[in-house]
Amino acid sequence: MQPQIPPGGRISGPRLAVLLGSWRQGGSRHGAADLAAAIELHVLDGQLPLGTRLPAERELAEALGISRTLIGAALDRLRESGIVASRRGAGSWVAAPRRRGGGPLMPSGDGLICLARAAPSALPGMAGVLDTARRTLTEHLGEHGYYERGLLELRERIAQRYTDRGLPTSASQVMVTNGAHHAFVLVLRMLTGPGDRVLVEQPTYPNALEAIRSAHAVPVPVALDPAGARGWDIAGIDAAVRQAAPRLAYLVVDFHNPTGLRLDAEGRERLGAVLARARTPVVVDETLVELDYESDPLDGPPPLAAAAGDLAITVGSASKSHWGGLRLGWIRASEDMLGRLVSSRFAVDLGSPVFEQVVLAELLAEAGSGMLAQRREEFRARRDGLAEALSWYCPDWTWTLPPGGLSLWCRLPEPMSTRLAVAAAGHGVQIAPGSRFGVHGGLERWLRLPFAQPPDRLYEAVRRLSAAASSVRGTPAPVATEVPIA
Repeated sequence: MQPQIPPGGRISGPRLAVLLGSWRQGGSRHGAADLAAAIELHVLDGQLPLGTRLPAERELAEALGISRTLIGAALDRLRESGIVASRRGAGSWVAAPRRRGGGPLMPSGDGLICLARAAPSALPGMAGVLDTARRTLTEHLGEHGYYERGLLELRERIAQRYTDRGLPTSASQVMVTNGAHHAFVLVLRMLTGPGDRVLVEQPTYPNALEAIRSAHAVPVPVALDPAGARGWDIAGIDAAVRQAAPRLAYLVVDFHNPTGLRLDAEGRERLGAVLARARTPVVVDETLVELDYESDPLDGPPPLAAAAGDLAITVGSASKSHWGGLRLGWIRASEDMLGRLVSSRFAVDLGSPVFEQVVLAELLAEAGSGMLAQRREEFRARRDGLAEALSWYCPDWTWTLPPGGLSLWCRLPEPMSTRLAVAAAGHGVQIAPGSRFGVHGGLERWLRLPFAQPPDRLYEAVRRLSAAASSVRGTPAPVATEVPIA
């Protein structure tokens, strides 16, 4: 029986080449295996959904600059494992991934430990807040329920938080959105057009890169130095702003995703001055700012917007600090900029859900501060536990313990991040390779490991990762089966 083609779109050769990035790891003798592994990883990661039609061999060979023979050998490997199916006259497409023995390629349910997403569960005590919010909601039931800027009470509490951190803000400068990513997309729609450049850090948040590309804009990377004294190359950003003339910048200066770096107060003054002088609007993503494990967030450096001026657009979110299920974020900007954003929002949506806003307003009240302090202590312990597990099971990996955020940015002993991600799936761990965080792929010596999961799952995940890394490198795995807990 001929294989049936499931519904799906088609990816072009040039687009697939960009998605794969620096896929070749093993030299010319292993080219087919490397290419097959890279395609398999993007299938597992959801970047190549079921049914995606692959480019013809000739088109892909031209896009990658390799021979059709190598393309054919890679497709043969993918067909053997069930990742790809083909039919004469119809080409090749992504199929449901299966093992040779017929079982699923990736474990599901409790057997799979997902470290591809830095997303914690809800704050302890959330159920009680929901009950309180349910009673408060009755005050709004007689109203129409559409608030394009958001509930006033919530905006006032968000504004007060900025003021307390050293950035005087009024409720009229705040708009509630459906998450920080939604906020960024709104800004992209308003400020950029096809072909416009957007300055980003390298590495950076993968979904931000996808949003930039979806707006048909072009990300312009400036490299971070995870081992440097400050991390941000401010002179390099200054040069990129002058030479590339970006229409917008997107920066994460508080517990940067994925590196965990934080820019100090002096660096913010210098960076803000560079952006203000060039009149470059900047989106400052503060999604992780409340997850400070070394001091109270109010004692940290002031927001970058305090130095960058009226062209700074700060976005925040409740997803990491409180719970992603709330799906709420916000924009803090000048009144003029925010007025333009509100007007452009009507083409996308008409406001955020009222009940979730009532819940978040309760969480941002004084009563919620103790819950957040408890969360910070919990995640600090998880961070330290993950680092301890890595020291035990992966002693040749290196990292800098981040002062906040939700992940470790690990340097691997060799360029193997993509191959490790593929191998880890077979050991029951889902991870995002370093290439996901690069504008043009690469970063094969790097791996992001979130610590949002409970300690026992983190320990088990690292044990499995160690076995997967040993299989990739052809070295013996550590014999220890238990991590000592201090």
